[in-house]
Amino acid sequence: MISQNELLQLNSLALDETNLPLQGKQSGKVRDWYDLPNGKRLIVTTDRLSAFDRNLACVPYKGQALNQLSAWWFKQTEDIIPNHLVSIPDPNAAIVRRVAPIPVEVIVRGYITGVTSTALWYRYSLGEREIYGYKFSDGLRKNQQLSEPIITPTTKGGATGHDERLTCAEVVEKGLLDSRTWDQIRDAALAIFKRGQDVAKQAGLILVDTKYEFGLTDDGSVILIDEVHTPDSSRFWLDRTYAHRFDSGLEPENFDKEFVRLAYADKGYRGDGEIPSMPEDLWAAVSERYITIYEMLAGEKFNAGSYPIEPRLEKNLKKMGVIG
Repeated sequence: MISQNELLQLNSLALDETNLPLQGKQSGKVRDWYDLPNGKRLIVTTDRLSAFDRNLACVPYKGQALNQLSAWWFKQTEDIIPNHLVSIPDPNAAIVRRVAPIPVEVIVRGYITGVTSTALWYRYSLGEREIYGYKFSDGLRKNQQLSEPIITPTTKGGATGHDERLTCAEVVEKGLLDSRTWDQIRDAALAIFKRGQDVAKQAGLILVDTKYEFGLTDDGSVILIDEVHTPDSSRFWLDRTYAHRFDSGLEPENFDKEFVRLAYADKGYRGDGEIPSMPEDLWAAVSERYITIYEMLAGEKFNAGSYPIEPRLEKNLKKMGVIG
């Protein structure tokens, strides 16, 4: 395991500009992508920045951890729905199929939790009992497991604002998706989440909630895209301590970006207003959690790859025959 000191020493490297042309940056999350001669698109997952409501901060090895963990999860769920992954030529990069992203993100929740203004628990704690089209009974406690997972879809808010939270019915009513496509996506999301819960349990973790993105291929097929069950797209708790901490009224042990949200919430920030400054070692601690969760789930040592990635990436792509 990489130490926090080693992670901190990489902060400046993690913020270096890539020497390849930067094509896109949304909500503080950097993605480098390149159209290849064979019609495929190369996405370099060098996430050098981490977004938290427009706050940018360095998380060393973030991109490599998310890239490799998503690739691992794609293998675990490809019998449920096809995905966009073609290959992983380098720990830092993925080659994926060209797709048209569907404008609806699917959030599946298995517990009532969260501290931001759009979280289930935050709204429930303010007295709401009908949230995102679901009715909740009185007497629920923070971080309590729901009787069954629920889906709360959203639109993509982009760099200028928050996502729009929707009910399942509104996805069709607003014309974002036809009912047949939405049913297919909903069923796939619930099946992937169930698979994720089972696999996480075996690894000593609890998959609390997650976000899925889907896309359409050239022939109109629905496939799974983006990240899957990573600490950026999902919330994970340590299973062996959950029951005791829940009974004691303590927060679960987090292995995801909620660790950051809780740190901000402790300073009174919930996504609006002035963003407080955070200590640099917070981001090293986040990185350690990201690497730990990869090793727990995949059962293998994390591969940091080369740093920076561009020369090795180019060499591997040439070796694969993807580029000349």
